[in-house]
Amino acid sequence: MDLNPTNKNCMKINKNIAISESGFIFNPNTGDSFSTNEVGQEIIRLLSEGKNRDDITEYVLKNYEVEPAILEKDLGDYFFMLGTYHIVKND
Repeated sequence: MDLNPTNKNCMKINKNIAISESGFIFNPNTGDSFSTNEVGQEIIRLLSEGKNRDDITEYVLKNYEVEPAILEKDLGDYFFMLGTYHIVKND
């Protein structure tokens, strides 16, 4: 799975993934479950809407107090985690 931070392709949430409004994520294929915070929930929502990394970066910078360099690192880590646990796939 290519999770290159410069990749402009849109990642999609795998269709079998269950996501609650409280940020609980469940992958029925593996039995893995995760919890995410408010920002993580926003990122998942934006991915579900078809937004790409640039769109998500712009949204988070506009709506949360975070340094751009820190956001880039954290976003890269979060996307890597989502890919590793088969929550998302590249479109």
